[in-house]
Amino acid sequence: MKLAFRKYGSGQPLIILHGLFGQSDNWTTHAKLFAEQNFEVYTVDLRNHGLSPHSDDFNYEVMSDDVLELIEDNHLQSVILMGHSLGGKVAMQFALHHSEFLDKLIVVDIAPKSYAPHHHKVLEGLNAVDFTIVKTRKEAEAILSESIDDMGTRQFLLKNLYWKTDTELAWRFNLNAIGKHIANVGAEIISKYNTTTPTLFIRGEKSNYVLDSDMKMIDELFPQSKLETIAGAGHWIHAEKPKEFFESVMGFIK
Repeated sequence: MKLAFRKYGSGQPLIILHGLFGQSDNWTTHAKLFAEQNFEVYTVDLRNHGLSPHSDDFNYEVMSDDVLELIEDNHLQSVILMGHSLGGKVAMQFALHHSEFLDKLIVVDIAPKSYAPHHHKVLEGLNAVDFTIVKTRKEAEAILSESIDDMGTRQFLLKNLYWKTDTELAWRFNLNAIGKHIANVGAEIISKYNTTTPTLFIRGEKSNYVLDSDMKMIDELFPQSKLETIAGAGHWIHAEKPKEFFESVMGFIK
């Protein structure tokens, strides 16, 4: 599947993969900063997100294959691959099966382990928005707020609203496919082999996505990895602590 992407700068390729319900422009600010440091930055819309095609297939194998197609189509070598959350799992899947394309791997606030489904409130809120009735962003937010308490999460989701026609709003992501395959989002990344690709795991101090007890599994699959914890950050490290996040990544890739 040919993924939509935005490209910034020139130099060594750096591909950034967003999280669930995200899109490439969530990473614009960081992409421009990395481009200033002589990297050719690709911010990608994963399948069923942003401007990329929709598909009923939604798992880490096919999403990793999409990244491979992007790398081959653009003749990229010695790639630095970075992913947050869902994108981090795609990045791990790719690194374990196609490490020959990679120079370095950066995984942001996710482990390769299995996670129990925990997006039911978000899905409930999104599915409650009926676009035959809802005609404004404000109306959509009011409906989301009945299921989703956190304003930051609501604002993040509302960035996906667009005018499908002159009179009808819609979500950019493929809500039907994501909802149907939500168990795949939490699936463990499994491989018979490990990868010696140098890898940086970054976690937020206030996040519970990457625990100390996950390090054994991480070390088995990614023996050339190290872990950094960003003080005061939750799951959205790049948004909550942008300076510290940028410095952590730059320290690893320079």
